[in-house]
Amino acid sequence: MRLKAKLTGIESGSVFVVMLNPQDAAELGVHSTDRVKVSNKGREAVCIVDISKSWVNRGEIGVYKEVESSSMIKTADIIDVYPAGAPRSLEFITKKMNGARLSKQEMFAIVKDTVDRKLSDIELTAFVSALHFRGMSMDETVALSTSMAETGKALGIKEKIIVDKHSLGGVPGDKTTMLVVPIIAAAGYTIPKTSSRAITSAAGTADRVECLCPVNLGAGEILRTVEKTNGCMAWGGAVDLAPADDAFIQVEYPLSIDPLLLPSVMSKKKAVGATHVVIDMPTGRGAKLKTIGEAHTLAKDFIELGKQMGIVVNCVLTFGEQPIGHAVGPALEAREALSAISNLAAPPDLVEKVVNIAGSLLELAGEKNGKDLAYKLLKSGSAERKLRQIIEAQGGDPKIKPDGIGIGSHVAEIRSKTDGTIWWIANHDIVKIAREAGTPKDKGSGILLRKKIGDTVKKGEVIMEIYSENDRKLHDAIALAETLNPIGVYARPQDRMLIAKFPDGEEHKKFFVLER
Repeated sequence: MRLKAKLTGIESGSVFVVMLNPQDAAELGVHSTDRVKVSNKGREAVCIVDISKSWVNRGEIGVYKEVESSSMIKTADIIDVYPAGAPRSLEFITKKMNGARLSKQEMFAIVKDTVDRKLSDIELTAFVSALHFRGMSMDETVALSTSMAETGKALGIKEKIIVDKHSLGGVPGDKTTMLVVPIIAAAGYTIPKTSSRAITSAAGTADRVECLCPVNLGAGEILRTVEKTNGCMAWGGAVDLAPADDAFIQVEYPLSIDPLLLPSVMSKKKAVGATHVVIDMPTGRGAKLKTIGEAHTLAKDFIELGKQMGIVVNCVLTFGEQPIGHAVGPALEAREALSAISNLAAPPDLVEKVVNIAGSLLELAGEKNGKDLAYKLLKSGSAERKLRQIIEAQGGDPKIKPDGIGIGSHVAEIRSKTDGTIWWIANHDIVKIAREAGTPKDKGSGILLRKKIGDTVKKGEVIMEIYSENDRKLHDAIALAETLNPIGVYARPQDRMLIAKFPDGEEHKKFFVLER
């Protein structure tokens, strides 16, 4: 059947979709969610069918934006349309739903059809849910990880040792990468760091770094930056590394499940060519990992998966019960990181975490006394010089100063209601308040903690400041802070014997952390 193209301007998000009039669909013998093959000037795509008599007339085909771009379709183009069968990968998804184990070939077929946008949202949801409920063997995890890497781009860096790091997240204010990368690069090792934007957090590494320089680098730009400086800090979404992960995340996020944590992390490390990787595992109350035992179990899986993928992996358990440093939010964190690496003002917990992670990477690469070497590179100014080289190579201003990074002009002070000591800080609530203030979209918004766990405070003393680029958002953030009371101040821990009463009239939802 030949149909006239009508551009809908609608984005499907992750799959190829076209819209047919019910009469044309009946003539083709297809129903909603069936598939058709569309052909235009030698370009072909298999698309999911949507049916509407109000959007398209008989003889027309409504083209979603992804199909428009892929097949170079213009309004009124005449498109050849044929029925197409379901991909064989659906058989393998059903097999996994029934509890069977999948082979490397079967996993690859699912991932390839995901990347080629041949699977509908319903089918992807079925696959991700099956992984969540049925679990994966280590062989399946290796198969899925390697398939995700093989169906994306690879950087192709020609170095014997390529180091990388990844944090499992869950702790606000973790600007560690912004200091670790220049330390490692200053030591002469290659570290092509690609990072994510915020999904559920107040700021992703890419959001923070973007306050210093562009991060939307293509593969060629990353290679040139690494050749000049040994390192980079780029947004992974612009490079198309393990692209199936983006489709899987769109399913995981609304369902609040994360069965692809291991494959997601390790496929991207494989794609950048990493030979040695340190996994930062923040642990404790308020972190993604609650107990040391839980962290140990996951660490063993990361190490075994790395071994089977040809990557040396070390895992570092770090304290995750409060934000890292004082700043939470892209611009505030970029300011703090730049101040720390410039030896202007460096929060002790940030420095301690940075030199431990950088030291672990250096020791993986063959150095002795890695922590001491990392500290020396940080304090000598070598790391700062390297950071500024990276900023310049990525198109930023190498002379940028901390106070040159703009932050929100609307500010509110949150004061302690009593004398005492800070006994806890609720990470999840800090994130909620920062996002209410506008992060991560409004880069100048966020929170500046004036007190941390163990600090003593007086009644009326400022314990945190909220920054926003918008007066209304600031007002909402203040109201949320007063409701959540995210910082616990008590004279003695036993003064807080009653934690809560249920039911208390509030809806309590489990806070889901998804960071890549």
